[in-house]
Amino acid sequence: MYWVLCSGYFAVLLLLSAYGLHRSHLVLTVLRNRKRLTDMKARIKSLPVEGISKRRDLPHVTIQLPLYNEATVTARLLDHVAKIDYPRSRLEIQVLDDSTDETRTIARRHVEMLANQHSLGEEPLDIVYRHRVDRVGYKAGALDEGLQVAKGELIAIFDADFLPQPDFLRELVPHFVDNPKIGMVQARWGHLNREHSLLTRVQSLMLDGHHLVENRGRSAAGWLFNFSGTGGMWRREAIDDAGGWQHDTLTEDLDLSYRAQLKGWTFAYRDDVVSPAELPEDISAFRAQQYRWAKGTVQTSRKLLGRVLTSDLTFSQRLEAFFHLTPHFAYPLMVLLSVLLLPALILMPATSPTTMLLIDLPLCIGTTGSLAAFYSMAEVAQGRRARDAWKVMPALIALGAGLAPHLSKAVFEGFGSMAGEFVRTPKKGNLQGRYHARADLPITEIGLALVSLVSTIASVQTGHWFATPFAAMFLGGYSYVAYHVMAEQTLRRKATDVAVVTELAPRADEVGNELAA
Repeated sequence: MYWVLCSGYFAVLLLLSAYGLHRSHLVLTVLRNRKRLTDMKARIKSLPVEGISKRRDLPHVTIQLPLYNEATVTARLLDHVAKIDYPRSRLEIQVLDDSTDETRTIARRHVEMLANQHSLGEEPLDIVYRHRVDRVGYKAGALDEGLQVAKGELIAIFDADFLPQPDFLRELVPHFVDNPKIGMVQARWGHLNREHSLLTRVQSLMLDGHHLVENRGRSAAGWLFNFSGTGGMWRREAIDDAGGWQHDTLTEDLDLSYRAQLKGWTFAYRDDVVSPAELPEDISAFRAQQYRWAKGTVQTSRKLLGRVLTSDLTFSQRLEAFFHLTPHFAYPLMVLLSVLLLPALILMPATSPTTMLLIDLPLCIGTTGSLAAFYSMAEVAQGRRARDAWKVMPALIALGAGLAPHLSKAVFEGFGSMAGEFVRTPKKGNLQGRYHARADLPITEIGLALVSLVSTIASVQTGHWFATPFAAMFLGGYSYVAYHVMAEQTLRRKATDVAVVTELAPRADEVGNELAA
């Protein structure tokens, strides 16, 4: 049992270390390709503002806005899209609405207002409202249906919580004009509510790492990367050539991206073009978002990884694609590690000071160092300080551990079934509390928090000093997620009870009067 435990424990550590080394590799890739990244941005010139409204030589662009119950952000989105600098004769806006609530009325009325809102001599805005009642294929189905009647040869897509900037098309369209093999250009996400709470700061850092290290590195090295689902632009021909939008996975953006690149289309990334967006402000919404991404990525891996590994891509492209399509496999490994940690602390002898210096300390620095380099690069790339990342990193690591049980379930479901319900992330917008994410009671997180508490105590008592911060990290992460999920659900139940009582109070008075009579 001792050797089985040791073998399992160190096997899990080695697998997790491989993903840590991969992060370091991405950092080095960005550093090696700095000149190429700079040259690309210098070569592609944005379209000038002067005279752009009268130009007829530019590609026709369709902007697609998929909506589903987005009453709090719909008007804001439409107002920003209407201000984009591009010839109105070459621009179409499709509002693709699958909503079942008041979003339908808000969107339809706003579309009508914008279509009629133009000065004398100015062309009206070509904006159309399309509503589906069946929601087949969820977001992918809505985009595909809109594509069938779209006028544009280029397709830009924005989710409801994004604020497209006026220069978006002027910056991205030249890529497609310059290179006929460009299939997609992705812009960077900004964060409207970065400083709202520790949770939003952690999310900002996570997304900055994805955009400013992963996307930049993969793009510069010629590796495969993906359209992020929003804040980007496609060449319609690339979508059609790849087989169109398909809804057999929950990450239709990742799926289409890989199919298009396997067909020979190339992608570009623009870190200097930023579209601000809203981050989830409660843990339940954040967990729901991460669950969908994790399950969908595993489904896409099932669907396409075999084709990728047997394709004629270069070895480095295939290797990077493997890591790109399998990152969520680390979550079950993290849960397993937190469970194995306790028996390992009890059964394995504490290391000597010499062993700590030669083995434990380098391993600790190596695993955390790769994260520090990864997220520091993301912060520095946008003009922030590296120490801003260091301050948030402990919370980021702990939150990742706390999400591991929930996302492990997503991984197993992704292995077991394709497709599933597309659960959208609730947006706050201009009305706090209008939409909420469902959440189960965090029984698993509570149980693992108790195990990690015992592990933390055992690490001190047995002299495993380097294990103490990791055990405490698991304890903090599991406890944070469990507490906040329960607190949010309790507050919502109370708010619902108050709303019900308020609604029924007038009727109760009527019933009382009737009984008295």
